[in-house]
Amino acid sequence: MTITKGLADDHIVIVRANGSRAETRFPKKGPVPHDAVHFIVEETLGLTHGFWGMIASGISPDEVQDLAKAAGHASAKRAELPDASIVMLLQAERVVESVEAALWSGGTDVEGTRHLAESGCVASHVPVPDLDDGRVAAMLARARALLADWGPAPVGHHIRFHWSAA
Repeated sequence: MTITKGLADDHIVIVRANGSRAETRFPKKGPVPHDAVHFIVEETLGLTHGFWGMIASGISPDEVQDLAKAAGHASAKRAELPDASIVMLLQAERVVESVEAALWSGGTDVEGTRHLAESGCVASHVPVPDLDDGRVAAMLARARALLADWGPAPVGHHIRFHWSAA
């Protein structure tokens, strides 16, 4: 995956292991690309069927939200037990939100980040992934490093990630 920094949104190009490609744009909603934080969280926690696992399996990035809604994505308006097919996606989203909150606020507290992620998982009716101190600290460190690289970079700057679902 390659994410290229834009003005109003960022451009994402995905080349899957089978050579197929997908492209999308994601509006800016914080100081770093949301999908890059997804990568950090999903890789660190081994969430093989989160956003990037779905993309690797051939699902279009633009289809993921519709699939999540159809499978019972738990939000304030749709609080119900989600289908098993999206549990890791929801776990990832809740942990991503907690890492982004720490990053946006300048906070680096492992315990607070974990607590926020746990609360989000409970509200979404999904099990809390293994959020030991080492994993949470690693995600926060990687997110801070991403911010240090991405924040001051000019439009056109890009970052690359390689997804390998082990």
